[in-house]
Amino acid sequence: MLNFTVQKDRCTRCGLCVLDCPSRIIKRNAEQMPYISGEDEENCLQCQHCLAICPTAAISILGFKPENSLLASGDSWPSFEQMDRFMRGRRSVRQYADQNVKRELIDQLLATVANAPTGVNSRSLTFTVIDDKSKLNHLRQEVMKALVEASEAGKIPPRLSYIEKAIDAYVEHRADVVFRGAPHVLIVSAPAQAPCAMEDVPIALAYFELLAQSAGLGTVWCGLLKLALETAPELKKLVDLPPDHHYYAMLFGRPAIRYARTVQRDSAAVIKRPTL
Repeated sequence: MLNFTVQKDRCTRCGLCVLDCPSRIIKRNAEQMPYISGEDEENCLQCQHCLAICPTAAISILGFKPENSLLASGDSWPSFEQMDRFMRGRRSVRQYADQNVKRELIDQLLATVANAPTGVNSRSLTFTVIDDKSKLNHLRQEVMKALVEASEAGKIPPRLSYIEKAIDAYVEHRADVVFRGAPHVLIVSAPAQAPCAMEDVPIALAYFELLAQSAGLGTVWCGLLKLALETAPELKKLVDLPPDHHYYAMLFGRPAIRYARTVQRDSAAVIKRPTL
């Protein structure tokens, strides 16, 4: 049951909910209140567009009431100039303070990132987070141990030869180039049968990266951890990662450094404008 309800004393019959419904299942005839027929309920994407777009807060759905949503307006958004500076100032952080981020902040970040878009609004993502530096240290030791064993057994394919450099750095100098001394890691995963599993994962991580940095945290995409988990699949059990999930990882924590200015690479992208 969708529990699609409309408060008659608030509804102005503007038709916005009908117009904006992606599945086109909200109907309204003449002076009739908007409604969803029982036979159409199964086609609902549960996107809550109807709740969000109603200007008079008349619509509730799925048990969610408009008064429990945050108001959205131009005044509540960062300006273009602020976002432009923020995007340019984003840095990959590889030096971290030796301290935990408060769990309350991590939970708040993940709750917000749960609102990131997913294909067909499938919302089938899993957020696996190591939120204690002692646990991350244990994971670090197990990952490096497994990589050393894989290297000695000749199980690392030539195309992944650069993992050998990470192994050598750890064995010879105790240099951590996989986890970079970060106290935390977030692994976002989606089941292979999700409509857009491979796209949903990096979208969620990109949202997390920007939100985390706005909260004063540092982040870095961790491709080496994924390569390690693929090289030694038994490690996936350590992080409770289902074997059939698409996934990627991101390190995060309090940065030990601060960048003073943006870099200059506006011409890095190739821009094309096809003549159609």
